[in-house]
Amino acid sequence: MTERCELLITNVHAATMDPSLPGAYGAVEDAAVAVTGGRIVWLGPRTELPDTTPDEVVDGEGQWLTPGLVDCHTHLVYGGHRASEYARRLGGESYEEVARAGGGILSTVRATRAASAEQLYRAAEPRLRALMAEGVTTVEIKSGYGLDLDTELKQLRTARRLAQHHPVSITTTCLAAHALPPEYDGRVDEYIDLVCEEILPAVSKEQLADAVDMFCESIAFSVDQCRRVIDCAHKLDLPIKVHAEQLSSSGATAMAAAAGALSADHIEYITEMDVAAMAESGTVAVLLPGAFYTLRETRVPPVDRLRAAGVPMALSTDLNPGSCPIASLRLMMNMGCNLFGFTPAEALAGVTRAAARALGLCCSRGVLRAGLRADMVLWPMDTPDQLAYEVGALKPARIFLAGRTVGGRDVTAG
Repeated sequence: MTERCELLITNVHAATMDPSLPGAYGAVEDAAVAVTGGRIVWLGPRTELPDTTPDEVVDGEGQWLTPGLVDCHTHLVYGGHRASEYARRLGGESYEEVARAGGGILSTVRATRAASAEQLYRAAEPRLRALMAEGVTTVEIKSGYGLDLDTELKQLRTARRLAQHHPVSITTTCLAAHALPPEYDGRVDEYIDLVCEEILPAVSKEQLADAVDMFCESIAFSVDQCRRVIDCAHKLDLPIKVHAEQLSSSGATAMAAAAGALSADHIEYITEMDVAAMAESGTVAVLLPGAFYTLRETRVPPVDRLRAAGVPMALSTDLNPGSCPIASLRLMMNMGCNLFGFTPAEALAGVTRAAARALGLCCSRGVLRAGLRADMVLWPMDTPDQLAYEVGALKPARIFLAGRTVGGRDVTAG
């Protein structure tokens, strides 16, 4: 009996990233992939392809197919820029010194509050398009530059609007507990009251967030204050993520793991006990080499210990105006290898399988496997190692979102 499918890709090598398959990439060489209803319905060696009648056939020309890339930690909706602060840090000031002098996050808060929703949208579009052009098919966007009800809602609505008008999947995270707004100076607990009693309930009611995040650090919020945010998120049935141990060891990662967080992000200063807690809870380590690079940090996350403990390690851009104004997930793969000691295969897993897990989406994407969404990228390369090795010139030949061609060199070239 002949089976019908909507899309058939043949003459392709598949880096499935499926850990149940042998090899670092779970590679299936000379493969075929059948897609129907936006999902992969068959993947395997081309010689084993069942009798199939496709509506569309794509000849992969011997290229490599990977899962669509997932950028699981960004702040790409914001107003203004902080180029002058970049120059100050190059002049010797630390990130903390700039922040305590009224710069840092609060500088962007002022600009974001002043910007209209349309201005935020237009400013975010080029950043999003830059990610999409590299084969990113899923992007997480955080709020956190409003720090009041109206602006937090404005940021999250803008992120949702971007998803409506661009061929990319966007998840949103409420990061209202990002910094203390100036009007609450000296009243930290009162601001946490605002986050828990007004902002998060309003965000939940309007269904504007898929998760809740918080910045647990000496220049932001304490473990006890973040626990209040976590308790509120749990009551609203929203998953949690935590900015943890970026600048110091605070207990944030252990708190995140105990709360069943999807991820703990940054984690340069985690301890062996933190690693063990993450391994037990399944919390993903989201590593952000672009921020490490931009801030010229020296404390490297303990990748060897995370690897040995079996903690999933994701890589992400942390795209933001202060500590990483870099809209390139491919560059983060390269930095993950050169700065943090990832292998090229770990880097690809970090922007596919592990990144999807960090968003709670591992049941739908991040791996090429029958039953999962057909978010896929076709690359003109000889080996998947090139994705971490070669930045800039290597462009996607074709990008698929739920089985639909949405971009790539072969498409835009006409």
